[in-house]
Amino acid sequence: MKPLVLLVITMLISGGLWSQKKVLTPELLWKLKRMSGGTVSPDGQKVLYQLRSYSLEENKGNTDLFVYDLGTGKITQLTDTPFSEMEAQWGPDRNIWFLSSESGSLQLWRMDSEGQHKKQLSQRKESDIEGFRVSPNGKEVILLRPVKVKKDIVEKYPDLPLAEARIEDDLMYRHWNAWSDGSKRHLFLHRLANDLLEDEGKDLMEGEPFDGIIPPFGGLENISFSPDGAKIAYASKKKIGKEFAISTNSQIYEYEIRTGKTTLLTKSYKGYDTAPSYSSDAFFLSWLSMAKDGFESDKNDIILRDLRSGKDKNLTAKHDLTVESYRFSNDGKTVYFIAPYQGSKQLFELEVSSGDLKQLTEGQQNYLSVDLAGGQLIALRQSMTAPTDMYSVMRSNGKARRLTEVNKEVLEGIEWPKIESRWINTTDDKKMLVWLILPPDFDQSKKYPTLLYCQGGPQSMVSQFFSYRWNFSLMASQGYAVIAPNRRGLPGFGQEWNDEISGDWGGQAMRDYLAATDELSKESFIDESKMGAIGASYGGYSVYYLAGIHENRFKTFISHCGLFNLESWYGTTEELFFANWDNKGPYWLPKNREYYEKNSPHKYVNNWNTPMLVIHGGHDFRVPESEGMQAFQALQVKGIRSKYLYFPKEGHWVLKPQNGVLWHREFFEWLDTDLK
Repeated sequence: MKPLVLLVITMLISGGLWSQKKVLTPELLWKLKRMSGGTVSPDGQKVLYQLRSYSLEENKGNTDLFVYDLGTGKITQLTDTPFSEMEAQWGPDRNIWFLSSESGSLQLWRMDSEGQHKKQLSQRKESDIEGFRVSPNGKEVILLRPVKVKKDIVEKYPDLPLAEARIEDDLMYRHWNAWSDGSKRHLFLHRLANDLLEDEGKDLMEGEPFDGIIPPFGGLENISFSPDGAKIAYASKKKIGKEFAISTNSQIYEYEIRTGKTTLLTKSYKGYDTAPSYSSDAFFLSWLSMAKDGFESDKNDIILRDLRSGKDKNLTAKHDLTVESYRFSNDGKTVYFIAPYQGSKQLFELEVSSGDLKQLTEGQQNYLSVDLAGGQLIALRQSMTAPTDMYSVMRSNGKARRLTEVNKEVLEGIEWPKIESRWINTTDDKKMLVWLILPPDFDQSKKYPTLLYCQGGPQSMVSQFFSYRWNFSLMASQGYAVIAPNRRGLPGFGQEWNDEISGDWGGQAMRDYLAATDELSKESFIDESKMGAIGASYGGYSVYYLAGIHENRFKTFISHCGLFNLESWYGTTEELFFANWDNKGPYWLPKNREYYEKNSPHKYVNNWNTPMLVIHGGHDFRVPESEGMQAFQALQVKGIRSKYLYFPKEGHWVLKPQNGVLWHREFFEWLDTDLK
């Protein structure tokens, strides 16, 4: 072999062109299948789950149904159609019920657990089915359907069919990412006869101007049939307009099918009440409850009511944990639940009679669901370096076993970042967990550009989540070290830590961010001269606020859907209970003037001197687009290098595949320009 050829080969190998490592990219993220569901069949033999896949070229996603056989480990794909199969659930006959638009409109379907004998059960002319729940005997079904409760412009003025306007006389005319359409979602009881659902059904909320669910994210997981099918318990926030906007007081109601009578069960409970569930013997009803009206991030407890005596027991009152979801054992003696705990979401076991608590799982992962199959729990799980898969967890010892690898082919050969946990001292002498995410090819002797990640919420733990937007593995795979503090105001570290941010947005939480930045900057591999701060929602607020107080620690900023001016935000956001609780209420009250002066980022713009990318969505009604526009305008007027990335049809999140890839390309282009 000639010397020149040998030299070229040596250079290629040493340069890494032949041994180049495969790392996570924005495009690869959209190739990953996203798992949900994980419910066990009535006989405990199979698990039903859903996989959503995305096409970047077609700019859309599609969901298919799968079953995992717990005895054999066999996976059966039940559907493979261009129509997403949604809301899939087990029926009492061990068949699978689901919604599909295969016939041209969204209808209720059923098939067996092998994907055979598929049959359409509903023939509604209007495509108005938005969810369903099957009764224990399989003879009745609850459908979630819209009911018109307010006239639109054309109905009021039929001679002006081309008029384009809205007339509002109350609040909540828009919510999160959608304008009110003058309808409420009611619960309809339909009977099944000869394998066909009766068309009209019985409106359980006839004449009520309320939703039978808790919008915008609550669905029919908040509905439970009694074991004999005679009663239905459901959670609803029966408020409208301003009353809805300022309160979190949802209630549990019980509807008796024979008489049509509705009974309020939780009158003395003032906060969110959700997830009602009857015991298998029908003697008990359980639900999740928050104590305070107006506080959406209060401690979530499991309440158990003895339906014979009417007495309630708070099962988790003495434990400093907030419950996300729960599942009782079949004998009702034990309850299993998921709770955030010190930077992860773990499974816990609680004995009902004694109140004794045991943490079943530990480690760097988030458990997302829990169901029961004999001596094991079936749960979905993810981490910063692993998208969601299904696991079996032994009830006896918490030992976990992986059941699926739905993205094995896509992730084959991927080099993952290194995840470290650090406990640092805060400025008020408390301990704070900080995640440190290091590039896949981390070299202790090198220096890395570094990102401070500011979490949203604000009461949302920096846990082991695998995000498709704020993905720590993706950031690290592009050559960045990431500092992700569990600053003040997050669950999982006790309710006191969680509550300390309310009424102090620009205070201790900001000092926590700077403490984490300063402490981790002492590491030899952190390049102090190349640091940026990034975040969305409250994290975006944090970026705006830090831009005015950081004292040149950071060389660049990215704020997505951030709150810039707390006064204008109060006047345009929708769920005012959040603003009233966390930001003390209206800015015009004399008692609040000092708070807004101190805590609104727009008051510190005079100190801004650092490049910033501002990102916002036109359908973001929680933090309206004007917040991003104000920040960008201030940057431009001050002559600071800045860019405004605007998505007219996205909301608080970016959900379309091509928008998502564009988001990441602009995100990393901005960071690379300033930090590389």
